[in-house]
Amino acid sequence: MPPTVLAVIPARGGSKGVPAKNLAPVGGVPLVARAVRACLAADHVTDVVVSTDDAAIADAAREAGALAVERPAEIAGDTATSEAAVLHAMDAFEAQHGRPVEVVLLVQCTSPFVDHADVAGVAAAVLRGGADSALTVAPFHGFVWREDAGAGGAGTGGTGVNHDKAHRPRRQDRPQDHLETGAAYAMRADGFRAAGHRFFGRTDLVRTDPARVLEVDDPHDLARARALAPLLDTATGALPTRDDVDAVVLDFDGTQTDDRVYVDSDGRESVAVHRGDGLGIAALRRAGLPVLILSTEVNTVVAARARKLKLPVLHGIDRKDLALKQWCETEGIAPERVLYVGNDVNDLPCFGLVGWPVAVASAHGAVRGAARAVTTTPGGAGAVREIAGWLLGPTLQPST
Repeated sequence: MPPTVLAVIPARGGSKGVPAKNLAPVGGVPLVARAVRACLAADHVTDVVVSTDDAAIADAAREAGALAVERPAEIAGDTATSEAAVLHAMDAFEAQHGRPVEVVLLVQCTSPFVDHADVAGVAAAVLRGGADSALTVAPFHGFVWREDAGAGGAGTGGTGVNHDKAHRPRRQDRPQDHLETGAAYAMRADGFRAAGHRFFGRTDLVRTDPARVLEVDDPHDLARARALAPLLDTATGALPTRDDVDAVVLDFDGTQTDDRVYVDSDGRESVAVHRGDGLGIAALRRAGLPVLILSTEVNTVVAARARKLKLPVLHGIDRKDLALKQWCETEGIAPERVLYVGNDVNDLPCFGLVGWPVAVASAHGAVRGAARAVTTTPGGAGAVREIAGWLLGPTLQPST
């Protein structure tokens, strides 16, 4: 029987800097679920547990595929340590499953870009590399300064911490420094219990990409994470494929158009669309994917475009999420298998319903922040064609 390698993700409900932080979506996925997915995808990890005092976080953890362990109040306050949560979760897991944990991991969901390779790396260092403990680090080349505190806390200048102010060696002449990322740690379970802390014995450093190092502690960190997610998630292949999606639902204004409306002297409205989007939609239809246009606007232009594309359309809809839910039930399609493309805040309720909320590049900031993926192309400039390329391959042709 393979050794039990348990990943523990501490996720308290209380957060003063960012309310409900561990449930905040980044790339359309709650932070706690992002950490669970990284652990489940990591080699060597056999089990994943989320330690929490919050019922909503526990539900999100289970939905993402982890076990949830209820954390006692005495180790759930602001002064509680991560080590206490890991020890409690490990004991609870062993009591419930009747098998000892050989290696225990601490994975922080406040590091939104922790990668499955990072998790596997720290686990392997302990499981196979002979280390007693391990952590993820990023190469660091900066000069560190510390402000000197004078009487009464007044500043009296600065002191070089990792360098001499009188001698500034070139980067290649200095020892390589490493920054602790705060994302993933691994420990021999018996040594961790004995030491009571995460660093003991031989501690190995597992290097990770500095671009992925970010900890969410305040709203500004969360905003940065949401802005970076379309770039960093895409770099790790976090775009949908045909195997992930059973239907595509498209908003119209701002998604298939650039959100401008042309009005003539008689009050008639017209919009500009992109021929590439039509080619992409035709390719999706040929691939057997149901495609629906769902729009709030009551406009003959929307209906005319749907007829041209040979698509069903629901427009003049006040509650798009309710209409989408009803359409999924009628078509027998699970909402979590739907890719929904939108651009503005009235699309957010639909984003919360589907498995693949996608924003176009020109979308409102709140919409990009809630999206699981963001196109590189603005609405009305070929964004739907780009999405078709994700699903069917970048070389899809207008005809077969």
